[in-house]
Amino acid sequence: MITVGLADDDPLFTAGLSMILDAQPGIRVGWQAGDGAEALRRHDLDPVDVLLLDIQMPGTDGLTATKRLVTSQAPGKVVIVTTFDTDDYVLTAIEAGAAGFLLKNTPPDELVAAVRTVHRGDAVISPGPTRRLVQRVRARPAPAAPAQVLSAAERRAVDTLTERERQVLTLITQGLTNQEICDRLWLSMPTVKTHVGNLIAKTHARDRVQLVLFALRTGLVGIGDALQHAVR
Repeated sequence: MITVGLADDDPLFTAGLSMILDAQPGIRVGWQAGDGAEALRRHDLDPVDVLLLDIQMPGTDGLTATKRLVTSQAPGKVVIVTTFDTDDYVLTAIEAGAAGFLLKNTPPDELVAAVRTVHRGDAVISPGPTRRLVQRVRARPAPAAPAQVLSAAERRAVDTLTERERQVLTLITQGLTNQEICDRLWLSMPTVKTHVGNLIAKTHARDRVQLVLFALRTGLVGIGDALQHAVR
């Protein structure tokens, strides 16, 4: 049974999510909260597997709650729920340790699939959100030479990647799933999973979202290339 916690200052939104998720086999909503502080308290008393947090809430927002959960090594994976149109903190939330992000207008079947994906230990990242993520990275002031700001560990990680791993990383950055990578590169699923596992181990990333950030930060994947393909 996958347990889920919901936090949003719009009770109608959380009530709707709860109805959708509780109707699915193997998923149960453990609690609903009106802000990040309440979510932290509820999660401390009744830990859940997946937390869906709105990033903009009064008091303790989703970003602050995510940082506290990750820093304290609390159980459960965080998924940020956002509109993107008004949210300036999505990239920061991902860097803080969120397992992914969903648009508030995500279709119910995709939302359910996202919860199951995160519970399996993977991350929620799709072409639409990837495009917005890349655009936010592009909007930040860029250094004259990316290599100048890389740490020694990042340079070592880049140097250890094989050509095939770089290909897989590029496709992950474009928002492709493992199955889509299999189809694109004519590889078996176990082989793709091995490459993804190696990428996570070599880059010390938490998940696919962190791999995307690593690829963009180190210049392994160009922002223009990611934007060109990351379209839904």
